[in-house]
Amino acid sequence: MATQPIDDFCAKIKPSTKSAVGSASKETTAARKRIFEAAYPEAGKTDALRGIANAIKGQDLAANVRRAAESLERNGVKVLFAADAMEAKEQIAEIFKAEGVKNAVKVKSMTTEEIGLNSFLQSLGTDIVETDLGELIIQIEGEGPSHIVKPAMHRKRDDIAASFERHHVADSYDDNPQHITLNARKYLRKKFLAADAVITGANYVLAKEGAIALITNEGNARFSMAGAKIHIAIAGFEKVIPSAKELAVFLNLLARSATGQHSTVYTDFVSGPGSAKNSPQKMYFIFLDNGRSDILGSEFAEILKCMRCGACMNRCPVFRLISGHAYRATYPGPLGIVLSPLLAGERFCEYADLPKACTLCGACAEVCPAKIPLPDLVLKMRDLAKTKHCKVPNDINFAPFSFLATRPKLWRALVPLNRLANFLPLGAVKFGPLGRWLKTRTLPSFRGGLFRKWFKNG
Repeated sequence: MATQPIDDFCAKIKPSTKSAVGSASKETTAARKRIFEAAYPEAGKTDALRGIANAIKGQDLAANVRRAAESLERNGVKVLFAADAMEAKEQIAEIFKAEGVKNAVKVKSMTTEEIGLNSFLQSLGTDIVETDLGELIIQIEGEGPSHIVKPAMHRKRDDIAASFERHHVADSYDDNPQHITLNARKYLRKKFLAADAVITGANYVLAKEGAIALITNEGNARFSMAGAKIHIAIAGFEKVIPSAKELAVFLNLLARSATGQHSTVYTDFVSGPGSAKNSPQKMYFIFLDNGRSDILGSEFAEILKCMRCGACMNRCPVFRLISGHAYRATYPGPLGIVLSPLLAGERFCEYADLPKACTLCGACAEVCPAKIPLPDLVLKMRDLAKTKHCKVPNDINFAPFSFLATRPKLWRALVPLNRLANFLPLGAVKFGPLGRWLKTRTLPSFRGGLFRKWFKNG
């Protein structure tokens, strides 16, 4: 059973958090719509591009991973394979020990969030600092990301300014957005210069060229590599695509879906260690499994085609209301509903309540640039939770409702009795699913039951 059901978590969410997440999600969704309409005004063009992206990701992944490993090695990259999160962390720790790394900077990576890399390295005495502004904001407060693209979208500028002052990122409180950015820049500049190593993810791995693509808006990836002598990149094997030719399809979809931009500000290609003095002299790449091979051979394989753009979250009415932290896992929203239980392995049932945090409205599938049938996968996940006999918090047995709803005569006879609910002391219910549900909700008075009479007389 999950340690903290969604309803319990949502009851603690600050109104300011709901406001920040809701407004940011709506604005990004609107920007996405405008940018796609401007870029592809022809009917069906965007949908066709999404279909191509899905097809590319559906090619022989195993063959592409093998080719990528060979190409990376040929370019001077040491390639490693990690079966799970712990093996990946231990591999990085061994590299740090062998290379004498004490200070490291990190470029935004959901894969490293997935394996809990920061806390692991800090426990070994390594000073590791996030260089993405949003990631830095949540790191200094010990939080996890609330969104996969905008990790600090739940925070407002006055809160960030106070946090920067409290943790000495800034000398004093200053909630001017430009000053917040400048204070972060000054703070990070020292970290860039002191770094022995840089850790990145990889938006895409180009199998033919043996290179990784890093797609960012802040330039922190380039700054991070300017001083560090060791570069470690880690990504799930699903990030591999055949070549740079196919990358064009994804670059036309990713930024528009994620932030409503035609393109991100920086697209960096790294194809091995550098020869220049101000670039990493050694490069390692870690292919992470962590449950992905099991997913690839299952009915949920489509979820591995995800681009990590966050469009499904921005569009989801549930995510807008409860924020990413309510999902209690690295990946929130519709993506997390499907992916988080699968990545949990033996702890699957801890996240078996997540599929219930979905209205099945289908909005996520409409905006997904990889054309993943998310609502279908959510339904399959609900069925899988039943198959595994997970005890889902707040799960209600609908068998009585099903019995009544399939017997029209009995249903009609009982409908007028619904008005008796107005006299029941529901406010006194403090236990069970109904008690938890009523903690944050007030039922309106029942005024129904007259439609059938009106329809019959009409």
